[in-house]
Amino acid sequence: SWIIIVFTIIGVLIVFDPLGGKKTFYLPEGVSRNLESSQSGQLLYNVKSSATRVWEKRIRLLCCCIVQDDDHRVAFTSIAELFRTYFSDTDLVPSDIAAGLILLHQEQDKRENCPKEPEEVLCHSPSSLTTDDLDVELENAAHYMLFAAAAYGWPYYVYTNPYTALCKLNGDCCRNRPTDSDITGSDRHNFHFGSILKITGLQYRDFIHISFHNKIYEIPFFVALDHKKEAIVVAVRGTLSFEDILTDLSADCEDLTLEEVLENGFVHKGITQAANYIYRKLINDGILNQAFTIAPEYKLVIVGHSLGGGTASILAIMLRNSFPTLRCYAFSPPGGLLSKSLADYSKHFIISVIVGKDLVARLSMPNMEDLKRRIVRIVANCNRPKYQILLRGCWYEVFGGDPDDFPTELDGRSQDALTQPLLAEESLMVHRSPSYNALEEESHLNSPPQYPHLYLPGKIIHIVEECSSRR
Repeated sequence: SWIIIVFTIIGVLIVFDPLGGKKTFYLPEGVSRNLESSQSGQLLYNVKSSATRVWEKRIRLLCCCIVQDDDHRVAFTSIAELFRTYFSDTDLVPSDIAAGLILLHQEQDKRENCPKEPEEVLCHSPSSLTTDDLDVELENAAHYMLFAAAAYGWPYYVYTNPYTALCKLNGDCCRNRPTDSDITGSDRHNFHFGSILKITGLQYRDFIHISFHNKIYEIPFFVALDHKKEAIVVAVRGTLSFEDILTDLSADCEDLTLEEVLENGFVHKGITQAANYIYRKLINDGILNQAFTIAPEYKLVIVGHSLGGGTASILAIMLRNSFPTLRCYAFSPPGGLLSKSLADYSKHFIISVIVGKDLVARLSMPNMEDLKRRIVRIVANCNRPKYQILLRGCWYEVFGGDPDDFPTELDGRSQDALTQPLLAEESLMVHRSPSYNALEEESHLNSPPQYPHLYLPGKIIHIVEECSSRR
């Protein structure tokens, strides 16, 4: 009974929407759309405000385990407004989303299994990156990936050495910390620093500054001397905490103005705040000056993975004027990072490395909007029971096999053929949700996007397996 009660409460928290029908408020076709009137404007404002407050309470509840300050409150409001905008025209429960993802995955596998001619054939290698250059960049990327991975500290080291990591780290935990390295933040038992030493193979004296300080918009990083490549390496850590997740989710756009380079450029707000924090530490605290005093002939290299890759890219753009020979290696940076003008500018000094079908490199608000519209359409056009889709989908995900032949598109059939659609016609086809309308008429391809398009930084090296197994 207790188990049933607990799952019931969890189910209510997940499915129940305190906004009720307000969030799917659409103006009927026959009603005047004069939103300048005070009554209509006030109604829409109240609906948006109530939706934002609900999302803000949910985010606060999920982040109840971390200490919250003014920066967190600002981030909560920004993320709540983003979620309110994203979910404003849908009324899906989690099981609907799961069914839609299953149907989309099988639909994608069907298309990939069908032999077809490529839409575009590249007849020659791009002149900007020759084969020799590619070999050099791959070798450099493989080398600097160690620094990007080392920034994660002991979690990554334990992950890669599950049987011997703890024993090796315990041998170093009793050693005294080096006095010549500037270390900030908490590192109990020296586990983080010990892991960084073992992953990179460097010595204590090679580290200029190490920061384990972690708050929202403030992520850990370290500065070290790489004698093998004669480089001063700034390695930025990726997502590893609740604070990092909030930084990722602060996905609004803001302007980044660079003197003598570009007048305007849009960037990811949360990641730019993190880059500003590291920029202030490097420049205002004299960390880079100290490093170049020790090794004046070395070049500057900035690296990072995931969130760290995005932060490293924006940080490299900020430092480019002061360090013209700077290079940046971003491993799986977020897809929604830079506007087109900034992405083109960064091709001269940033290399992005993407492996296979990595999710993070394709993660952007326009892509999420496209995914939402496809889920709404594919679920609305399927009349199979939801439990069949979920059960067969779980079997397909675990054991593979042939994709199920669910009717997921109208295929010339009239709307009346959907006698029992998975989503009720009342919610999508009568009230005409904008998401359903846009996909049904395919007008979204020519309509202005709700979110500005942001791109990956620099030149992109995409690594794909020749023979990838289903497993």
